[in-house]
Amino acid sequence: MTATLDVAPAAQDAPARPALSKAAKKKSSRVATVILLLGAVYCLFPVLWVVMASTKDGGELFSTFTLAPSSHLIDNIVALTQYRDGLFWRWMLNTALYAGIGAIASTWVSAISGYVLAKFDFPGKRVVFNVLLMGVLVPGVILAIPQYFLLANVGLTNTFWGVLLPQIISPYGIYLARIYAAAAVPTDVIEAARTEGAGELYIFNRIATPMLLPGLVTIFLFQFVAIWNNFMLPYIMLGDDSLFPITVGLNGLLNQGASAPALYTLVIAGALLSVIPLIVIFLVLQRFWKVDLAAGAVKA
Repeated sequence: MTATLDVAPAAQDAPARPALSKAAKKKSSRVATVILLLGAVYCLFPVLWVVMASTKDGGELFSTFTLAPSSHLIDNIVALTQYRDGLFWRWMLNTALYAGIGAIASTWVSAISGYVLAKFDFPGKRVVFNVLLMGVLVPGVILAIPQYFLLANVGLTNTFWGVLLPQIISPYGIYLARIYAAAAVPTDVIEAARTEGAGELYIFNRIATPMLLPGLVTIFLFQFVAIWNNFMLPYIMLGDDSLFPITVGLNGLLNQGASAPALYTLVIAGALLSVIPLIVIFLVLQRFWKVDLAAGAVKA
């Protein structure tokens, strides 16, 4: 009888636990949603400010409500286009070349390096990977000055190559490619191709690369955005404003705004235009990114 009395209260309490668990999960979900919304507001408010400010002229920029729109967007873009015979669009072209060529080259180097680290055994492989991990932890800003001195010795400063070459090697891109290649490219498929007489470059280009494509698109997107937004390296490397990327060019306009306040509206309009290519490329490549995330979820 005593045993029966001891079990009965436990049996009565058991159904209450799932209810408490559901309530706790619902509360934590609400807290997470609020945190995400606050983070979204924090990230998107500057973008909203740029959109609103780009519609104002010089007189309205500092005298009207921050988020109140105006009707001078087209005028500001026309003035920006006319500034020094369209120098802004030269900056945009330079940035597209730096980011496009640099991201493609960096993605290819990352792909073949990550594939080799994942699928080949060679002396010092662990050491190479550990050095790579240390490279991931080193901020690129720290390397800008040593890279300047190295390229100055071979006469490549103040040239297109002075900005492009240092950005081809991406430790983070190689690390991502190595992790993805280890999971996405079966070793049995490689061994079967070798048995059939296929060379290593053929296996990489025709067999491994299609399997790595979703991960490589992700690496390309990361590297493209990183190069597009890079400021310190081209700021140190370049002295000719016709070679400037958009970041350095707009910074120069902003510094001139202290003596010519009308340039502030050009800087804001330029900042708005500079964001559009990033949004477009993200939307175009997003479907590959979704495939990548879904594949990772299945493998996990």
